[in-house]
Order: sequence, then C-alpha cells, then structure tokens
Amino acid sequence: MKWASRVVPAAVAAVAALAARDLIQRDHALLRTFPVLGRARYLLESIGPELRQYIVAGNNEERPFTRDQRRWVYASAKQQNNYFGFGTDNDIEFTPGYPIIKHRTFGPAVPPSAPGAGHDVRLPGAKVLGAARGRARAFRPESVVNISGMSYGSLSGNAVEALNRGAALAGCLQNTGEGGLSPYHRKGGDLVFQIGTAYFGCRDEHGRFSLDRLRDLVAGAPVRALEIKLSQGAKPSLGGLLPAAKVSAEIAATRGIPQGRDCVSPSRHAEFSDCDSLLDWVELLAAETGLPVGIKSAVGDLGFWEELTTLMRDTGRGVDFVTVDGGEGGTGAAPLIFTDSVSLPFQQGFARVYRIFAERDLHEQVVFVGSGKLGLPDNAVVAFALGCDMVNVGREAMLAIGCIQAQKCHTDTCPTGVATQNPWLVRGVDPASKSVRAANYVRTLRRDLVKVAEACGVEHPGLIDADAIEILGGRTTSRPLHEVYGYRPGGGCRPPPTGRRSPG
Repeated sequence: MKWASRVVPAAVAAVAALAARDLIQRDHALLRTFPVLGRARYLLESIGPELRQYIVAGNNEERPFTRDQRRWVYASAKQQNNYFGFGTDNDIEFTPGYPIIKHRTFGPAVPPSAPGAGHDVRLPGAKVLGAARGRARAFRPESVVNISGMSYGSLSGNAVEALNRGAALAGCLQNTGEGGLSPYHRKGGDLVFQIGTAYFGCRDEHGRFSLDRLRDLVAGAPVRALEIKLSQGAKPSLGGLLPAAKVSAEIAATRGIPQGRDCVSPSRHAEFSDCDSLLDWVELLAAETGLPVGIKSAVGDLGFWEELTTLMRDTGRGVDFVTVDGGEGGTGAAPLIFTDSVSLPFQQGFARVYRIFAERDLHEQVVFVGSGKLGLPDNAVVAFALGCDMVNVGREAMLAIGCIQAQKCHTDTCPTGVATQNPWLVRGVDPASKSVRAANYVRTLRRDLVKVAEACGVEHPGLIDADAIEILGGRTTSRPLHEVYGYRPGGGCRPPPTGRRSPG
C-alpha cells in the first residue's frame, strides 16, 4: 500500500527520535561512546518539523496554519469536498477570543434556492476605488477577495504566473509586491503595482524613484492602482532582503539591480519624510497616472494615522485606499523578534485605524483592505464586520498552488517550487494547472462569504456589521465585537455600494 511506504518509515523515525532523546538525556557519555548517535540526533532534529506536521501534531496545533485550515484550502483549490463532518473539533467553550457569527432567522436578504447558487459569484467591491477623489481611472473592483503582494524573487516565476493566470480566471486583482512588474505578471490578470522603499521597477540608475519610468510601466501593463508600501506585518519598518542566490538575471532586470548580489530594501522611503510630503507624493502619482493611489502599512504608532487623517480632512488631499496588514507575519522572511513581536495583530490594528478615520468622517471616502490570514472565511467575516471593504490573500493563495508550509521560503530550498529560484525545484509548479487551483480557491472563499452574509440576513459581506459577531471570553462569558473594539452599537449601514457601519 502506498500510504504504508510513507507512514511506516516516518513512524520508525519518530520512535527513534524519542529513543535517542531519552538516551542523550540519561547519559551524555553515550555521545562519546557512540559518535554516530550524536550525529543522528541532529539528523532527527532536521526532520522534526516534518514528523510533527504529518504524524505528531493534532488538527489544530500547527502554526501558522493548522492542518484543518490547510485541508480546507487544498480541497477548495482542487474542487474537492471541503466540508467537515461530525462537528467541530475546536475547543470553542474554552478558547477566549473565539469569534461566533450570529445568524438571523429572518432578514431582508432572500437567498436564491437553486442548488448551485453562489458557487461562482463575482462579488464586486461595495465602493468605487478612487471615486471619492475623482481619479481619472477610478473603478469598482470586481472581487472583494484579491491576491496580496508577493514579489517575483521571493516567489518563483512559475508561482507568480500561476497566481496571475488564476486572478484572470477568478476576476480578481493581483498585487505585484515590491519586487517590480515581471513578465510573469503579464498573463492576463489585472494588477495593483506596489511601490516599495527601493522603487523596484520605477527607479533610475542611482536607485532613486523615477516618475518617467513609472508612467511608462503603467502605460504598458494592466495596472489598475498604485500601492505605496510603508511597512508589512511580516517585517514592519525593517525593509527587505533578497539573498544573492535568488537574484537571477531575470530578477535583476525586473528590479533594476545587479545580478548575483544581495538585494536590500531600505526601511524608509526617500521621496517623503512626513505625512504632509507623503500626501503630496500621493497626489502627484494620482495626477500623473490617473490611477487610484493607496498605502499599505502594519499598525504601530497611532500618531501617524492621526496626523494623516487630520491632514486629509483639513487639506483635501488623501489616499484612495488603505491596506492594513496584521503583525501575524506573512510571506516575507524576517528576524524572529519582528515576526513574533513587532506591530499589532490585524484585528486590533485595523480597528484602531478605522476608528481614527471614522472620527474624522473619512471612512466612506476610503476603501479599506485587510491583510493577514484573512483568506480563511471566519477571519474574513470578522474583517468585514470591523470595516474592511476587501481582503487580500497571500499565504493561502500560496497553499492553493502547492505550498506545504515547509517554512523554507527564506532558504531558496522550497520543496514545492513556490518560493525558490532553483530551476529544478521551480518545475514543480505548473502555471496552467495551478492557476485553475488558485481561481477555484478564490471563488470558493467568495462563495462562503456570500453564504455567511445570507445567514446574517444581508446581501453582501460588506454589510455584515460589528453587531453580528460575538467574541467568547471563555465558557460562560462573551462580548459583542463592537464592544470589544469600541465601535458604536447599532450604527447600522446603508445599502450598497457605500454600505458601512459607524465606529467610534
């Protein structure tokens, strides 16, 4: 049996690991007597993650994504049965912070009764991106679920192409990430071009931002919006590093950097130094390209957001969208201290930012995008209830095209070919088939969001408000979501396309 050929050796290795550990702890002299045993210890440690992932850990123990979560993504991407039987195995009653969605017996939304209803929905955004500030190329996003910024370089060309083709099939947007716009981004999917601190793809020979090159780039590619990356949850205010081993000739050409040398992104932008100059730059980019312009940031010091929104209110300048990234980490690699402890997690960070915009009556003028493990339906519903208009999916999209959570993204040895530039490994990603899986996953997530919205008695997930979510505090206590994050209860929301609740 095929499964036995895989499971039995792994089980033997696990037993050997336990035995070796006990021997080593009992008598270190054994290492001198049996030097091979000492080397075996390190061998067993090296395969420890795989042993835990496939044999030892329970369905809800693994991080950052549990086995159940990965199973749901994999099954959705392959259009297999993604249902779960015999009830939840989550310890709901004893898990503080667990969200419960409150369904309604009756509501204004009358769901369709056809068996296949909702299985292929476009689910457009509730707001027109760029309309509030009169951008020449304002548009309504076709999908509230879009693909997050993941650079070519961090991801392989085949992976980027698979995601772009998948975005085209699903009718959603793909964010390029800060690594520039590569040939693999030009396979039919619409793009959000991300401008990072190193200005890859729109920089001159000295590494400074070039407006002419940006204009040429957006004129020759399906770029629908520009996103200025201030920071991201995986490496907030750190900048980025692409190891020399990953900097191929093609990546060097895409980014405008030397081949075969470490590629370092600064931690700050050189084109602006405060909120006032940032808004000047936003308006310059919007005027020169006609595109909606937004910012992406993890949340730390709230003084930045207070100053930004005060200037937007008082001067009329402003961003068209705000992408808030959670500090739970993401597709980028960073030192452990940044991954574990820098920047607020998504829910806390987003709620604080959204309230600041609402206090200045700006929340209807801005499209809010959430990022940070929001590619799972329960997390996404909470994000919409807090005020998100759209969600971006990153690691979940990687899982859909073959990622197995090996957590080797930073080593150039990704075994599935998703996050490596090794030509032999990259062959493991077939853009033609994997693009279909990416599209299936996005469609399934949209379908589930529609179904949950209907259960809450509304037509669109953007109309789910903070009153619809309860946060458990343990077995006997719970609090409404609006109370947890200081939103005004009963704020209600208006019909699409500008429906939103009122925090503060």
